[in-house]
Amino acid sequence: MPKSAQSGRGADAAPALYERSGAAAYGVTAEQFAAVLDEILRKYLPNSAQTSAEQKTEFCAGLRLEELALARACAAGNERAWQDFISRYRQKLHGMALHITRDAAHAAELADSLFADLYGVNARDGVRTSKLVFYTGRGSLEGWLRTVMAQEFINRYRKQKRTVSLEEQTEEGMQFAAAVPEPACPSNQRLEAATDEALAELSSEDRFTLASYYLDGRTLAEIARTLGLHESSVSRRLDRLSIGLRKRILAGLRARGMSHAQATEALETDVRDIQLNLRSRLTQDSGAKTFPEGKVPAQGAGERSAD
Repeated sequence: MPKSAQSGRGADAAPALYERSGAAAYGVTAEQFAAVLDEILRKYLPNSAQTSAEQKTEFCAGLRLEELALARACAAGNERAWQDFISRYRQKLHGMALHITRDAAHAAELADSLFADLYGVNARDGVRTSKLVFYTGRGSLEGWLRTVMAQEFINRYRKQKRTVSLEEQTEEGMQFAAAVPEPACPSNQRLEAATDEALAELSSEDRFTLASYYLDGRTLAEIARTLGLHESSVSRRLDRLSIGLRKRILAGLRARGMSHAQATEALETDVRDIQLNLRSRLTQDSGAKTFPEGKVPAQGAGERSAD
């Protein structure tokens, strides 16, 4: 357990959380697991000085500790962890891929490619890297894997589309424009910070849902099929996310010295006038259109039919 939580209730909970995670079975020490929790706390509770030990303990207790320990042990190359991971998720990965691609051959290729990324066959600076290091335990590991696979499928689709010739794109009515953004003004800088803070609080699956709908223009049916959900569930999620984001951004702007009227006006800013890379933020953990009409999502923005 993080040192910051090792007082009072936090000190009593630390051994229980470590034992509950089962990390010891994979050779992960209590100190190593505490470092992982510290990393997650810094990401999702950045104002740690204002967060009590009890709140930190409660946050950590709400994580999928067993799945977190498995994922991080796999990322570290523990053989037993990989055997457990393969046993639990190898077939599920192929099932997810088949659900997305609807083709056995492409499904096998997609699943094997993702499995290689999870195992970490690609080395960076001589060090094996695994995507599993980005799993934080805030949702199920299976749900995270589904989101990562869906993003990988979209990335492959984009690469394939980029191979289409300029003539073919022009014949299809594609328009090309190069907009040069103006320097951000102070109010926009506050909007950028508030928006970045609000998006950072979302789960990877929520960010994927927003990116698919608002940035990639995918329909409710396509997103539902990718995530294995009903269209109505995706629609309700988009409503909830757009309303929640608006509230968080407004609160963030108020916290940065804006009045309610100023904050509301700031939300009407065209996202092309701010410097925040929305695509980068929305697709983290796992190029470029803007939100509809170039606006930051407003209340009710998710009320779009699937046709």
